[in-house]
Amino acid sequence: MAEFTLPKNSRMTEGKTWPKPASAQRVTTFRVYRWNPDDGKNPSIDTYYVDRDDCGPMVLDALLWIKNKVDPTLTLRRSCREGICGSCSMNINGANTLACTMGIDECSDGKLVKIYPLPHMPVVKDLVPDLTTFYTQHASIEPYLKTVTPSPEKEWRQSPEDRQKLDGLYECILCACCTTSCPSYWWNGDRYLGPAALLQAYRWLIDSRDEDTGERLDRLEDPFRLYRCHTIMNCANVCPKHLNPAKAIAEIKKMMVTRQL
Repeated sequence: MAEFTLPKNSRMTEGKTWPKPASAQRVTTFRVYRWNPDDGKNPSIDTYYVDRDDCGPMVLDALLWIKNKVDPTLTLRRSCREGICGSCSMNINGANTLACTMGIDECSDGKLVKIYPLPHMPVVKDLVPDLTTFYTQHASIEPYLKTVTPSPEKEWRQSPEDRQKLDGLYECILCACCTTSCPSYWWNGDRYLGPAALLQAYRWLIDSRDEDTGERLDRLEDPFRLYRCHTIMNCANVCPKHLNPAKAIAEIKKMMVTRQL
């Protein structure tokens, strides 16, 4: 189980156990992290019992079932329900993933599901992490096309071969699963940009239309921003889009060496 950032001077406690749904034939137990910054209490783990015959197949379905039918105070983020927006990223049975694409039956044979917010992030409330630093780091790599050539009348052209180089990079949905699974980020999150931001940085470094490669590399030339990656591979293992941020980071390091030769 990954570690989590708890409020200062607090400890985890056993929370409320909610009653089982009456006459339910198939029940799955959900152990869910709860913390409300306004009640002055320690974080706790509440236990819920979900009627599988009255609920959809995904973990997000179960959380919404709990919120709608058992405990309306449960707080979480969600939007698309299709693995596109990245809003419902959380730690499920010890691994970061999207609740909308994780099936209940994939978790301990559907008998017990343990849910926490993304690890090593400040918690806003319950399953909602504070991603302010994560988004600030993403913005710092300037994830947009930068050129000095006058803009064309219609569009910046790109060959099919150059466009293909972006496959495995542009699909990132900024769910933060990779970044919050990285031990190097846990230890140096204030200075190390993390897998998601560096994956996006590489996406623009190799875009044939971009004309800011040198300055982009200069901004990454730092003992912490780039070089805290130790290729642990947690990022690639948990990415719900099956991307490989560690490979992208290695490619940036190669670019750093190549330009110095």
